[in-house]
Amino acid sequence: MSTGSGSESKSSEPDFNPNSSSNGWGKARGVVLKSLVLIGGALLLKRLTKSTTRWDHARIVAQSLAGEKFSREQASRDPDNYFNLRWLSCPAAEIVDGSKVLYFEQAFWRTPHKPYRQRFYMVKPCPKEMKCDVEVSTHAIRDAEEYKNFCDRPKDQRPEPEEVIGDIAEHLTTIHLKRCDRGKRCLYEGSTQPDGFPNTWNGAAYCTSELSVLKNNEVHIWDRGYDEEGNQVWGAKGGPYEFKPAPASSFDDMFSPLNFPPQPLEKRIQGSFVLQE
Repeated sequence: MSTGSGSESKSSEPDFNPNSSSNGWGKARGVVLKSLVLIGGALLLKRLTKSTTRWDHARIVAQSLAGEKFSREQASRDPDNYFNLRWLSCPAAEIVDGSKVLYFEQAFWRTPHKPYRQRFYMVKPCPKEMKCDVEVSTHAIRDAEEYKNFCDRPKDQRPEPEEVIGDIAEHLTTIHLKRCDRGKRCLYEGSTQPDGFPNTWNGAAYCTSELSVLKNNEVHIWDRGYDEEGNQVWGAKGGPYEFKPAPASSFDDMFSPLNFPPQPLEKRIQGSFVLQE
């Protein structure tokens, strides 16, 4: 009886196996980890494969063109052919269709408040039927004097966006940019159409322009003018101007020999760039 009751007592106890419990938790944990890996992988794949929209490209280019940049390093390497110029651009308005309008001016480093070139840049996606990503058009300014040092002013002292849009004047050039291939330094690059756009400065019949947007907001631009026979009559001949974001300024820079051309300015100016017309 005692044996029987002992047997019954033993059989009524729960069947507890530590190894079995551990295996169960291990399997459950494995399933959870596997699920997390699959979910994480799917999210990563979605993020990597998410296409950049046409307007994303336009926004990136507009942001890269904006800011204060100098050609100081290039002028240091080749002072006979390149000036130390100041590039300054900032947002000015937005068109109803979403196009970004930037005000742009260019000046000698030593006289930043006396720009010799002023333009509006209009940045938007390329038309869908074209094989490019971003369209950058330049326009004259109806009253350029009113816009001098636009970006240096407090916002409440600048022309209002509505006024800016009304002051967009003659279309000058259009550059179509494409994303650069992997491995290249640039992000976007492009040019005007091969036959360029009308231009009459210094005996020119037309002008062309090439633009590259690099990482870290560096911009390379090569503007050139040609006569009717195809001879270059203005613009740099050795390559584009290379504008890099402004470093911390110092009084030493102000008196650098790079900012005081050794040749008469009038002589050098004809072979380098176009003055404000």
